[in-house]
Amino acid sequence: MSTAKTVETDVLISGAGPAGAAAGALLATYGVRAIVLNKYGSVANTPRAHITNQRTMEVLRDLGVEDEAKRVSTPQHLMGEHVWATTLTGPELGRLRTWYTHPLFKAEHDLASPTTVCDLPQDRMEPLLLNAATHRGTTHRVNTELLSFTQDDDGVTSTVRDRVTGEEYEIRSRYLIGADGGNSRIMSQLGIPLEGEMGLGGSINIVFEADLSHLVAHRPGDMYWFIQPGIGHDGNGIGVLRVVRPWNKWIAVWGYDVEQGAPELTHEFGEAIAHQLIGDDTVPVKVESVSTWAVNHVYATDNQEGRVFCVGDAVHRHSPMNGLGSNTSIQDSFNLCWKLALVLRGQAGPGLLETYRDERLPVARQIVERATASNALMPPLFQALHLPPAAGKEQLDAALDTLRAPTAEGAGRRAAFDAAVRDTLLCFNTHGVETNQNYTSGALVPDGEAPVAPRDEEIHYFPSTYPGRHLPHAWLLDGQRKVPVIDLCGHGRFTLLTGVLGADWREAAAKAAAATGVEIDVVSIGHGCDYEDRYGDWAGVSGLAEDGALLVRPDHIVGWRSAGRGEDPAGALLDALRSVLRTG
Repeated sequence: MSTAKTVETDVLISGAGPAGAAAGALLATYGVRAIVLNKYGSVANTPRAHITNQRTMEVLRDLGVEDEAKRVSTPQHLMGEHVWATTLTGPELGRLRTWYTHPLFKAEHDLASPTTVCDLPQDRMEPLLLNAATHRGTTHRVNTELLSFTQDDDGVTSTVRDRVTGEEYEIRSRYLIGADGGNSRIMSQLGIPLEGEMGLGGSINIVFEADLSHLVAHRPGDMYWFIQPGIGHDGNGIGVLRVVRPWNKWIAVWGYDVEQGAPELTHEFGEAIAHQLIGDDTVPVKVESVSTWAVNHVYATDNQEGRVFCVGDAVHRHSPMNGLGSNTSIQDSFNLCWKLALVLRGQAGPGLLETYRDERLPVARQIVERATASNALMPPLFQALHLPPAAGKEQLDAALDTLRAPTAEGAGRRAAFDAAVRDTLLCFNTHGVETNQNYTSGALVPDGEAPVAPRDEEIHYFPSTYPGRHLPHAWLLDGQRKVPVIDLCGHGRFTLLTGVLGADWREAAAKAAAATGVEIDVVSIGHGCDYEDRYGDWAGVSGLAEDGALLVRPDHIVGWRSAGRGEDPAGALLDALRSVLRTG
């Protein structure tokens, strides 16, 4: 079919999920013309992804929508009491303090960022981001799908179809972002191989309304876990009740044998599963939807080719354990979009875009492997009970009788089971994966050996100003008002942080900006400076002398640092900036 017209834009984004919506919002904020294609007629119609970690909240803060996100989310203090039981009304088998609500983890959480983890379902996240995108200038085309594309030296020509009228037309863009999810047409057309396996387990989501406050308000958590007979989530006899809205909207998660195929997904079936997990079929339940999803373990071997870049689930697909999916998707876009903006303005070389691959592919692999490792912490619960993962009712009843028995055998089972429950904490608490960005690419200027973390970096926050690391959190004072250092950075611009003796860096930044056309905000920190470090937090993490400087990229990543003034601060900063921009 011949196309009827050609539309032009700077960046075309295929997909309006968390990654695509975030890209649309970021590019609009940076003044870049963009179009987001949404294959469907609306945003996500189910809650789907929900955990929103500190790093993603920093992105939302950078976009100016953090307060709105907090308003429509479940806060951290209502998320952490994760109960293990046989039903919601039955006796508890164990309990965990998750999502960093244990006092020790809470301290690390609060030291890492001014933001806090929350539970923000996808059907609330997407409109938040798309509203920001469209209000700032991005075009959102619903019921429109990308069919194919070709690229040349100057741009990408995409053929799209209006799914309402059937009209096909072309969109000509300088760049194309593939945010089209786990069945990415763009990844398929590029022919980029994926490593891993798809469809490792079949799960069922039942979205329903029921007032369960009498069962949970005194032990508030965003998920409740149940060991039951049969094939539950991911092939284990485990069911989950997940909070969507405290305490009257929920998702019940159960499973099925993928070899036998999914059961008939009726509302009656969904109501039965909800009552099965609640343990009381007299509780009124109103089912909203029933759907299936698969557990995957897949990451891409590449995420870009020429002028086409892939973000989100197109690149990494995995178990929902640790809640890393939509978070990593949004952070992919945060890494990519400032680079696109600078290249489109002619302020950076095209080599800057190559660093998206170098910086984000290792992250994709890490989160897939972390989620899969966390998934593997579920079967030991059954092993501790001497049960197969999908036990029958008689087997499970007998195992639980033994678990409660005042015998030597019961003591051994209890010790093993309690240890297995404690080990599942890593299904939720992987703070280091979320906060310890550690990039290696040409958009950074390393200086010597990278520091070695004293503890497991996947679990614990490790602040460092080594280039490639995320800017450490510190509270500063503007007069008597507290301000986090991250608020002085980002927003699509470079920031140079210096100290009391850093006056020469202002002149150096002005010269670098004049030479490159790239704005650099200079902020001094210390006694009598723009912001004061009265707590001593910044002095404790920055590693800088009072005449040193730290160049922070628009994505809050340290690009370069100078421990002191040096002989030629203007020349050193200009060389560093050109290196980061890939123009030197």
